[in-house]
Amino acid sequence: MSPKLPSNLLPWLIVLTFATFYFFSTFLSLHTFSSSTTSQSLAISKCNLFTGHWVSDPARTPLYDQTCPFHRNAWNCLRNERQNMSFINSWKWVPRNCHLNRIDPFRFLGRMRNRNIGFVGDSLNENFLASFLCVLRVADEGAKKWKKKGAWRGAYFPKFNVTVAYHRAVLLSRYQWQPKQAKGGMQDGSEGFYRVDVDVPADDWAKIAEFYDVLVFNTGHWWNNDKFPEEKPLVFYKAGQAIVPPLGMLDGLKVVLANMITYIEKEFPRNTLKFWRLQSPRHFYGGDWNQNGSCLFNRPLEENELDSWFEPRNNGVNREARLLNEVIEEALQGTNIHLLDLTHLSEFRADAHPAIWLGRKDAVAVWGQDCMHWCLPGVPDTWVDILSQLIHDGLEKR
Repeated sequence: MSPKLPSNLLPWLIVLTFATFYFFSTFLSLHTFSSSTTSQSLAISKCNLFTGHWVSDPARTPLYDQTCPFHRNAWNCLRNERQNMSFINSWKWVPRNCHLNRIDPFRFLGRMRNRNIGFVGDSLNENFLASFLCVLRVADEGAKKWKKKGAWRGAYFPKFNVTVAYHRAVLLSRYQWQPKQAKGGMQDGSEGFYRVDVDVPADDWAKIAEFYDVLVFNTGHWWNNDKFPEEKPLVFYKAGQAIVPPLGMLDGLKVVLANMITYIEKEFPRNTLKFWRLQSPRHFYGGDWNQNGSCLFNRPLEENELDSWFEPRNNGVNREARLLNEVIEEALQGTNIHLLDLTHLSEFRADAHPAIWLGRKDAVAVWGQDCMHWCLPGVPDTWVDILSQLIHDGLEKR
């Protein structure tokens, strides 16, 4: 027979049971609230602005027009009378589960007062810069053209003491033409190679480490046989000596990326906010740029069309963006350089290139349609919205 508890302990046991139940219920509630709050804050801090969809917004209009002094002629699609420009600029990028603010040029330049922003890379970063300058000029019409410290082009905004500029460095590493040596030591200049010093930055951006507070790097569009055909190849050097065995184009890119990223992390201040813009997709249809490729489209592509255009396994003429992105993303792992992944949102916009409206009558006959760069105003204005928000967030965390 089991022993009985004294009757005077029974009330205390009941009170203890309820107290224990209350304690654990409160603890679980607090734990659940804390976990939920943590998840929500993580979602806010890791908001992905790069995935989403385009929606038509007929009330949306550009912040600038064809009179912006920072236009480049071939991209000034309003002045070149490209068709459907109002419709092209009526599309708004809506990130999935995120809100993307349109840049307020006054507030942005106010936030950036006494700071500088630099772009380093190829002409797609110049395309990006031109959009940025035209947008920011809304807040300071006294902006002046600026070309110092090796910059290809840029602007100084005197009301805010802000400089925004582009440094042309298509391979990032220094490269130069080496003519073929004819017999007797004479140079006939008919053939040769491009020497790429993988461990030496191009002169245009080699001495800018202390000047910029924000930097946006890119490379990619020159890493192909159109730019460097077999009869005039890239030959890669390190520490002044040719790399043996010789590297192919893609392996050469990997070595350049490794060396330039190391240089950036070593030579640039750690508190400089650094971004690496992934590839801007091309939209040649029916052939490449020199094969009558065209991009005379009237509206964005649908999401279910993107893989047929850009998936490398399909071996299409526009496959390079995703292919090079894989190489670049791998090279950037473990670094303090932030990915600026504008590829996916830009893949939709086959409708937004200069195409045949290039500002010169003979341009298409000479170069073909431009289905690589972007009309301005246009898609790069959305890039500006995204970059400005990421700059704001990045500076807030300092």
